[in-house]
Amino acid sequence: MNIYDIAREAGVSIATVSRVLNHKDTVRADTRAKVEKVLKRCNYAPSAIAQGMVSKSLHTVAVLTVDIRDSHYARTAYTIEREFGRRGYEVILCNTGGDRAETLRTLQAVAQKQVDGLILVGSIFNTICQGAEMENLLRKMPVVLANGTLALPDAYSVMVDDCRGVEMAVEHLVKTGRRNLYYIKDKSTDSAAAKTKGFLSGMAAAGLDADGHILETGETLEDGIRVVQQLLAEGIRPDGILCGEDLTAAGVLKSLLRAGIRVPEETAVVGYDNSTYARLCEPELTSVDNKPEQVALLCVQLLQSRIEHGEDYSSVTLQPELVQRQSS
Repeated sequence: MNIYDIAREAGVSIATVSRVLNHKDTVRADTRAKVEKVLKRCNYAPSAIAQGMVSKSLHTVAVLTVDIRDSHYARTAYTIEREFGRRGYEVILCNTGGDRAETLRTLQAVAQKQVDGLILVGSIFNTICQGAEMENLLRKMPVVLANGTLALPDAYSVMVDDCRGVEMAVEHLVKTGRRNLYYIKDKSTDSAAAKTKGFLSGMAAAGLDADGHILETGETLEDGIRVVQQLLAEGIRPDGILCGEDLTAAGVLKSLLRAGIRVPEETAVVGYDNSTYARLCEPELTSVDNKPEQVALLCVQLLQSRIEHGEDYSSVTLQPELVQRQSS
């Protein structure tokens, strides 16, 4: 049954049915009740495509992330999806694996679906989304980046000051008397670069030498275990270890405890993300809270305002917070 059938059944015009469906207040109460009775009896569901042609919006947004299995990306993407759903939007959630070709294919697909806007979750998109072909696709819709930036006219950012987050962690460890600090870098993204910068500036501010104190590894629990094993094999005993992710920090903690090193008495450990991993560890991990849920909510608010009001908006930067637990 279509809108013409509904109008005929209710004895009103098509325009009146349309106004009822779109919740316009220009319909008399008795007429509205009559139309709604027919709609209910016929189980009528309006076509989203047809409504979109009228409103110039399909109330659909796309969210691209690297890997939804990653705790940080999952928390951000989940909050975005739930909040947009609460506001009446459909969400297309896509995983790109951090691959440029896959990201390009995904952007082509969401552009064909004529989504109203796009959110990119992860600073890795800063570098992936470069080049004329990628940028031409991104120019077709408003874009908000969660902890990333793009030099495009209709792209906005909700950033976290990751540099400051690691600086705070260094300051915390120095205040507790730690001097031989090491930083474990486990990704190659703009966010990871900012965290590394924070470690260097924090060490410099404390008058500590950071030369050779930044170690690169992978992103898994096993990578965290392995990097500590390598340090100990070389006769190096840090009194403080900072990590760019909680999962890596959990591996560091496990490796230290296996080696009989007391945490935090002999070596303190600090993670990043304030994820569930931090609270699962024993002792529980001190971690930097980069507020993914708050980032997600601001992304939603920013993109919805841009879609519905069509105005230019300012990007936002949030300050992280150090959550101290037993590992330090």
